[in-house]
Amino acid sequence: MRIRLIFSLKNKGAYLPFHHQYILAQFLKGLIVKGGREEFFNYNYFNFSGLKGQTKVSRSGLHYYSSLVTLVLSSPNEEFIDYLLEQVFATPKIELGNLVISPEYTEQETEPELETSNKFVCISPLVLLTPSFNDESGKRFINPDSDEFSDLLYESTLTRMERSGWYSQEQMESFYKFQVVPDMNYVNKLREQQKKFARIYSVYDMDVKYEVRGYTLPFTLYAAPEVQDFVFKCGLGAFTHKGFGMLDLANHGHNQRTEPYKFKREGFIPYKAQERVKPQEGEGEQGTEEA
Repeated sequence: MRIRLIFSLKNKGAYLPFHHQYILAQFLKGLIVKGGREEFFNYNYFNFSGLKGQTKVSRSGLHYYSSLVTLVLSSPNEEFIDYLLEQVFATPKIELGNLVISPEYTEQETEPELETSNKFVCISPLVLLTPSFNDESGKRFINPDSDEFSDLLYESTLTRMERSGWYSQEQMESFYKFQVVPDMNYVNKLREQQKKFARIYSVYDMDVKYEVRGYTLPFTLYAAPEVQDFVFKCGLGAFTHKGFGMLDLANHGHNQRTEPYKFKREGFIPYKAQERVKPQEGEGEQGTEEA
């Protein structure tokens, strides 16, 4: 299930760093631990987007000017999602970097019918490699149209699916068909415009800071429907539980694919619909280095 968690912004004009996944990851991890359910302390089968809203760019980062900002949460485990949302709504005032926000209500995205071929866009950076301590390999650039790019995503996806225990051995053996085909027209257009699609991002694991290369680009995934469903709900690539590799379907209707979910602040009056912001194709946070 995929849930949109909508917050009201209390200090318009405040900013977050261009890349703020690590801020969101630390916040969500704190809530998971605060709730006290140890079975979820190390639960990794969830994913989340960057914080979406109407923004303006400055040297400091992304300044938010909309009354509402949105975070997309995703996991196949409804019990985990509800547990996390309970902790969020028990925190009426939340400080993320310089932003002060309050949880207002939630919406559930209607599950799409996924085929054996789907075009996705990244709504958070896609990371291919998991680095070791004092190791620079996580920053290595890998050409999106190379076999290595697709192979690394295949290996990480099948490893996570096997570890989940949700699939039989026969099913795992049937998932051999897997290919990621980036939209190179989009990539080459960005290159011509001297814009970036591959950047360096910081990620924290066990209080250790790593630097990894993340990619933000549209691509088509050829794989079994079960594999498509897994990456759509759990993310694609490395560090998905830290907010990397969140996907959305390209050219997918926005206003017609949500319904109210069970969490809502009592007395909240929704703002106008035009204040809601849809992530754009290839949208992602800025980083520090281009390929």
